[in-house]
Amino acid sequence: MTHAVIMAGGRGERFWPKSRQCLPKQFLKLIGDQTMLQRTVSRMERFLAPENIYIITAASHQQIVRHQVPEIPEGNIILEPCGRDTAAAIGLAAVIVQQKDAAGVMVVLPADHYIADEDRFLEVLRGAVDAAEENHTVTIGITANRPETGFGYIARGQYYQNFAGIPSYHVKRFTEKPDRQQAVGFLESGNYFWNSGIFVWRADVIRHLIGEHLPSLAEGLEKIEEVAGTTRYPQVLQEVYVRLPRISIDYGVMEKAREVLVIPGDFGWDDVGSWTALESYKEKDINGNIMEGRGVLVDTTNTLVQNSDKMVATLGVHDLIVVESEGSILICHKQKAQELKKVITALQENGYKEIL
Repeated sequence: MTHAVIMAGGRGERFWPKSRQCLPKQFLKLIGDQTMLQRTVSRMERFLAPENIYIITAASHQQIVRHQVPEIPEGNIILEPCGRDTAAAIGLAAVIVQQKDAAGVMVVLPADHYIADEDRFLEVLRGAVDAAEENHTVTIGITANRPETGFGYIARGQYYQNFAGIPSYHVKRFTEKPDRQQAVGFLESGNYFWNSGIFVWRADVIRHLIGEHLPSLAEGLEKIEEVAGTTRYPQVLQEVYVRLPRISIDYGVMEKAREVLVIPGDFGWDDVGSWTALESYKEKDINGNIMEGRGVLVDTTNTLVQNSDKMVATLGVHDLIVVESEGSILICHKQKAQELKKVITALQENGYKEIL
């Protein structure tokens, strides 16, 4: 049986001030009239029944998840007591999935990514699931179309075989975010994919890989597994989870694993990782501006303005992001949009944690 595990635990700091700790990116309506989580669940409901879809999120976001996607059974909302990065989240989800289906296939995907061609996405996913059913560890790589420095990359090795008509390749190596020169080289070689963060494997296979490469995480998961489904589960989870290693599945497992397959994903993927990433999904005026809310843009070009209940006026500026939400205002040059975490850090250091 196949199960989807949607990871909805990110903080979405690059969308401050719209995104807050109490309402991060995955719960916002960034594109269209659905939140990013709702879009992801709707996409997966074309592939699986709701009872086979799991959402792993922070315990503090339980009510938001239940409100936004009430069709997902309450027992399928997996709550993390604290954030320990993706290796722990995926390991915990594997433990829960195995309570129902010891060798079930897990489709693991982020809650906050955009996919334009959902039909093609599902075709690619069927191929990945077929590969996973044959005990393969699979990642989906996105066909690169620009020298992007904000994504990790996957180097493609030799062709392996087709699954459900979809080609697969051996992974030569995983590469972290490159500088501009490296990214240009990757694109020109034609042998690199963007790392989408979408993985497909059997639950028992990923548990074995965690045991091989992250033994301390595996030990903690075993303690949680011993009490899963009992009244002791919440307490043991709380005690054990906080001590689990904080490491991503990419660093902790995928970069070390042998015989990983990559399947190309050509379905219009975007991680929507910053305010500037939204521009291609918004309507612009003749000066390249995007205005959402009340205001006027005078002698202004290539500027994004979003505001809730305040009037915004700009004069003689260009290439800016101006966002007002709940009394906080961000003014940022577009070239700095990927560095918004610096603002978060500065706000914390100056005692403004209440607006984060």
